[in-house]
Amino acid sequence: MLVLLLAGGFVVRGAIGPEGEADGPLPDPPVRVLAPSGPDPFAYSESRRDEFERRAAEGLSHVLYEKSPGGVVASARRTARYRPLIERIARRSDLDPDLIEAIVLLESAGRPDAAADPELEGAVGLTQILAGTGQGLLAMRVDTEASRRLTAEIAQARILDRPGRVRRLEAKRRRVDQRFDPREALEGTARYLTFARGQLQREDLAIVSYHMGVGNLTDVIADFGEGAAPSYVRLYFDSTPNRHAAAYRRLASLGDDSATYFWRVLAARSIMRELRSDPDALAEKSGLHTAKASAEDAMHPPGSTPVYADPEQLEDGYRSGDLRPFPAAPERTGLRRARQMGDLAKRLGRSRRLYRGLRPEAYALALYLVRMVRRAGGGDKPLVVTSTVRDQTYQDLLTRSNPEATTEYSLHTTGWAFDIFRRYSGKRQAGAVQYALDRLAALNLITWVREPAAIHITVSRDAQALRSLLIDPRQ
Repeated sequence: MLVLLLAGGFVVRGAIGPEGEADGPLPDPPVRVLAPSGPDPFAYSESRRDEFERRAAEGLSHVLYEKSPGGVVASARRTARYRPLIERIARRSDLDPDLIEAIVLLESAGRPDAAADPELEGAVGLTQILAGTGQGLLAMRVDTEASRRLTAEIAQARILDRPGRVRRLEAKRRRVDQRFDPREALEGTARYLTFARGQLQREDLAIVSYHMGVGNLTDVIADFGEGAAPSYVRLYFDSTPNRHAAAYRRLASLGDDSATYFWRVLAARSIMRELRSDPDALAEKSGLHTAKASAEDAMHPPGSTPVYADPEQLEDGYRSGDLRPFPAAPERTGLRRARQMGDLAKRLGRSRRLYRGLRPEAYALALYLVRMVRRAGGGDKPLVVTSTVRDQTYQDLLTRSNPEATTEYSLHTTGWAFDIFRRYSGKRQAGAVQYALDRLAALNLITWVREPAAIHITVSRDAQALRSLLIDPRQ
């Protein structure tokens, strides 16, 4: 018999399917769904450009905290050493020094010897310039054969603890491969951004092209089909599977994070600004981002969000309206409860229905996700929700049998998290779910992580705006 260990917190034997008759004292409230029409609180408009840029920068910042060598604070401090040089070069080129500095943090974490490719044909140096781009477009001296030889000699000198020889070899390498020279790398980046700005007529698009390439971005703009180049925030958020679909498909087809590069640059800019204004706050934020595989602790820091300690507190949450029961009405909601949800309740002498609920904002977000999936061509098959709210007593019991369940602060114990089973009707639904997850994360409405059998989703308090869309279809 097949055994699946679900990230939602229970062992499932056999297939996941609809639950049977629920037990316990909680009455089912009227099934509420999203209004079929009316204003979308998160539809893009040019008047909201700054807001959407802030949302995307925050929503997609986690990777910088997670992957910065030595931590984001150390990386930001390394990067800050180049600020005077960056300002001089940016001033001569009429470029924004904050954005160039952000590129340095994002591309190399402030390490002038960073190399993505051991052959040194790929991205190298403070601003990660490709050998071909450096030799051609940027007119830099790049002798990859000599650079590889010197890099090997530098590594050997470090092993032998010969710092003087290391310094001499590094100086020689900077002469034969100018990508390793911080000044030359920054000058090259400024030349590229000046060129791209001339081609694309916008600084934000020039920044996007630093990763995507001018040619690819020009194709996206042509597919968008509205003449003059739009702002990148509009190009991104107004391109969906059913609106400016050709531009969306081209962005999605790049497959190398090109579509989200600009948001990560803006996130890096925010990090550098916070290093200067409040380094202690940046260090604290870094700790929250790196506590788990997703940014959920940064979204709901421990101590700032109430935790349901025991079943009695869960019951109080339902009575007060802070929690709402999760309905078994897939034909109306597009969400099916897994029959095993809350199975450990009987070991606590409680009803399973106590563990089938969410914060109203999280429930509204789940419905909004379904609507996005269906509008993106994902079909009408319901998504299976495997886990919703728990109390800490239940969570402690769960950790004894499920290695996926955290022994630390779990967002399930707050009602802000739910899990979706990673089994879909086919590739179209799987692709639509991925689109919805990516777009909701870019709106900073969720943070999510892919676990062995489920997608674990934590919902932002900003989903409060979706509660106004909930209606009782019988009224």
